[in-house]
Amino acid sequence: MELTPLRYFVAIARHGHLTRAARELGVTQPALSAMLRKLEAELGTDLMDRTPRGVELTAAGRVFLDHAIDAVRRADQGVKAVREVVGLETGSIRIGGGATATAYLLPRVVSTVRKAHPGLRFFIREAGSTQVAAAVISGELDLGIVTLPLSKQAQADLMVIPLVTDELRLVLPPRHRLGDRKQFRWRDLEDEPLVAFEAGTAVRNVIDQAAAAAGITLRVVMELRSIESIKQMVAAGIGIGFVSRFAIAEGSGLTCSQRGLARELAIVRRVDRLPSPAAAAFERELQNQT
Repeated sequence: MELTPLRYFVAIARHGHLTRAARELGVTQPALSAMLRKLEAELGTDLMDRTPRGVELTAAGRVFLDHAIDAVRRADQGVKAVREVVGLETGSIRIGGGATATAYLLPRVVSTVRKAHPGLRFFIREAGSTQVAAAVISGELDLGIVTLPLSKQAQADLMVIPLVTDELRLVLPPRHRLGDRKQFRWRDLEDEPLVAFEAGTAVRNVIDQAAAAAGITLRVVMELRSIESIKQMVAAGIGIGFVSRFAIAEGSGLTCSQRGLARELAIVRRVDRLPSPAAAAFERELQNQT
């Protein structure tokens, strides 16, 4: 049996009136009456009694209504399930994040999701947290990974899902005087040349604010966007640097003994939109792996 007659029958039963049901369904009242007569003929019994006020379900109609509602609901669930499968097989995911996220968090997640759903396409944009949040709000990106806190305006438009705490650690040139330590104090860095992230970035703000709170002005000799470039410049002896714990071997780098250089990373997406099946699958895997 086709589902359209069942949907029409459910609507008539809900309204108890052919004209009102026809108005909701966008069909004419005669067409709806003809459908009802055809359905009753197929079942071999009256489903509704016509009254001056509209229509009322017969005993057979009440029994049939329960099955009609269940059939429509199951069909809708089936359509949704098929669309989700299609979305995971042929969909795309647009993700944005900073240097740490795109270089050290996303690759293994993308690899896992692609193995499960090889038909998915990925678009990855590296940008600062402010730019990523703005791109998610505008709809250019499905998901973003940002450093908290966000601006009040961005918070109003975005759902924020805490992801992981990242610690910034000090990396040193070869044979540096602090090389035998596991921790540093801010005064140890006075007059030290620093290879830093670009001014205005979320990571740079964390570093500058922590240093300022300790009464230290850092001597920046170079600004870069790439974590790997910072590591290479440090290795070449240009100066010291700060990078994410995810960017270096476990246990390496110096931690701050006075004030932790920590930042909170979070997933963001539009608060007024449900994620696509592909984006939802990626979000779950990202949370599982961090």
